[in-house]
Amino acid sequence: MLSQLKTRWTIHRADLGADFTAAFTTGVASIPDSMASALLAGISPLTGLYTMIVATPIGALFTSSEMMHVSTTSALSLAVGSSLLGVPPASRLQSVFLLAFMVGVIQIGMGLLKMGFLVRFVPHSVMTGFLNGVALLIILGQLTDFTGYDSPLSNRVAQALDTLLNLREVVLPVLLVGLLMVALIILLGRTRRLRAYAFVLAMLIASLTAALPVFDVVPLVGDVTEVPNALPRFSLPDFSLALGLIVPAFALSIIGMVQGAGISQGYPNPDGKFPDPSGDFLGQGAANLVASFFKGMPCGGSLSGTAMVVSAGARSRWANVLVGILIAVIVLLFGGLVERIAMPALAGLLIVIGYRTINPEAIRTVWQTGTIPRVVMVTTFLGTLIMPLQFAVYLGVVLSVLLFVFQQANRIRLVELVPGEGGFPIERPAPRQLPGGQVTILYPYGSLFYAAARTFEENLPVADQARRAAVVFVFRGYDEFGSTMISVLERYTSTVQKNGGRILLAGIGPDVLAQFERTGIVALVGRESIFPAQIQWGIAANQAVEAARSWLEAAP
Repeated sequence: MLSQLKTRWTIHRADLGADFTAAFTTGVASIPDSMASALLAGISPLTGLYTMIVATPIGALFTSSEMMHVSTTSALSLAVGSSLLGVPPASRLQSVFLLAFMVGVIQIGMGLLKMGFLVRFVPHSVMTGFLNGVALLIILGQLTDFTGYDSPLSNRVAQALDTLLNLREVVLPVLLVGLLMVALIILLGRTRRLRAYAFVLAMLIASLTAALPVFDVVPLVGDVTEVPNALPRFSLPDFSLALGLIVPAFALSIIGMVQGAGISQGYPNPDGKFPDPSGDFLGQGAANLVASFFKGMPCGGSLSGTAMVVSAGARSRWANVLVGILIAVIVLLFGGLVERIAMPALAGLLIVIGYRTINPEAIRTVWQTGTIPRVVMVTTFLGTLIMPLQFAVYLGVVLSVLLFVFQQANRIRLVELVPGEGGFPIERPAPRQLPGGQVTILYPYGSLFYAAARTFEENLPVADQARRAAVVFVFRGYDEFGSTMISVLERYTSTVQKNGGRILLAGIGPDVLAQFERTGIVALVGRESIFPAQIQWGIAANQAVEAARSWLEAAP
């Protein structure tokens, strides 16, 4: 472990110049972004800056992904804000710090346990619905700061409708500064030389405009929070608040890890190898854990931040380390200037970020995939708009699992194999009635877990009237059966044997054979009726068929 960290933290002087340039570009652009993210969570913008100062360098040092930019993200910020509903204002910040601590512990634990494989259980349709729902919430959530009208309603969709119905209450100077911010980002983003600094320049121009006398009603960051010329001090979170934050902490962990997994899969390390998701869990967890002791908020791998640092020319993880150092210097030396940033400008920045987060291609892909992914995506999207975000993630995952189970339970197909010329069998639908006095070879396609086992039983040929029937089940490729499937085999075997018939089991793997021995299937059908799987496909099935024919021929 220590040798790996030593190699990971090696500084190559040839890369420092490019890393510093990338850090400057990313750091300057991240200052308004991190403040806006904290504002999105309903807390002091200063918390976002402190998170970047601490979490970004720590994440850079410990993640498996060389270029992963660990910082505040819009999805996590919205989820944090949703988690704080009902929390008294006096406890909100302490709850945020404790959430960061709990998320860090969860992610570190999952990283140490090598649980990176778990991200595959969060379907793409769930994250598509969730992230696009978050994008819309980001846009709608900025209407108060963007227009100056403060809706009394709590739900953001309802707030947007209320704003439309009260356009006369919009404060024109506030709206103009917000619109100027959006327009500048779009225009500057289209220029080759200024594209990398579009956010910063737009924020500077919009905030200078807000300083004009005619815009004296426009609120500034300094009106919301004081930005001290000091770094965050070490402090312990209030652990007495932990009980009420367990559920959102797990949800935030899932959101952060899935976002990080997208970076792991999309940005290979400089050596060309893809990073280890478990290592990225560990790095994000370390960033959250340390940030919690320095007044930081939950953070995770940022797709936009990673794309920015890579496109700016970063060559190693030290670019992200330098990002945190640079922001610390700015807070120490220029905290007063940060207070002069206009709140409508931050709102305009978040509206642009929200719009850019919408992913039409992902929506189209999921929509065209099939009914189940479509239903999961739409349900998660709507859940994101109307319920706390942590529950929207759980809703999408649970719904996708239930629909998958339903789909798999009805996808099982049972066919009859009929020996053909050249040794290759012919498939045809399994007979409805089991014929007596002959060999019937049955082969299932699909999962045979508990719900599908019932479907499998319903598709079996009716054996009540079959006399001296020999049935060969080919179970090659199955590594385990559940208790429901074992019960199905027991019932069908008993029915066939009651009429003087015989059941033979072919292609049985070692694990399934051990199950059959423990559950009494071997004793029920007889050891001579079980034919273990062979390296060559068809050997066990042929042996079972020959044994069945010999048994029929030997009958009196």
